[in-house]
Amino acid sequence: MIRPELKAAMWRWRDVLLGAGLALLGLWFVWGGIGIVKWLGYGLILLGLIWAIAGAQRARFRQGGDGPGVVQIRERRLAYFGPLDGGVIDVNDMTRLEFDPAGHPAPHWVLSGLGGQRIAIPINAAGAEALFDVFATLPGIKTSEILDVLSRTPDARVEIWNRTQPLLH
Repeated sequence: MIRPELKAAMWRWRDVLLGAGLALLGLWFVWGGIGIVKWLGYGLILLGLIWAIAGAQRARFRQGGDGPGVVQIRERRLAYFGPLDGGVIDVNDMTRLEFDPAGHPAPHWVLSGLGGQRIAIPINAAGAEALFDVFATLPGIKTSEILDVLSRTPDARVEIWNRTQPLLH
């Protein structure tokens, strides 16, 4: 009934659509309600706008889940199972996050850890949309830099985040 391209676009932007719908419901409560229902409407408008803004960031990050491999995140441990390689890294042990546009068949997120491990995850791997939440928890990271890198696709590898190592002396 719905064209596949439209269905895919609606699914990608689902959080924005749900947030806008919630804000519209709140607007309807404000216009037609009295007393506490009117105040409930103001709360729904605010909640819907926050949901839509966060959803827009997530939608810009999503690249589809038809790429090679699967990403799993459990208890702050990130695992990537690919057709040729993979690995596991604790989020707390991450030292560097890079974006490699030259990865094949799709650009990759390159994660480095304290033990020297390095994991390259395609941006369109199944479950890769959950990486946005992981990346957002890294200390000092700016999510706008992640989204900018995805939108402009640089020519060479770009370092997005680096954990500053504390000096011992």
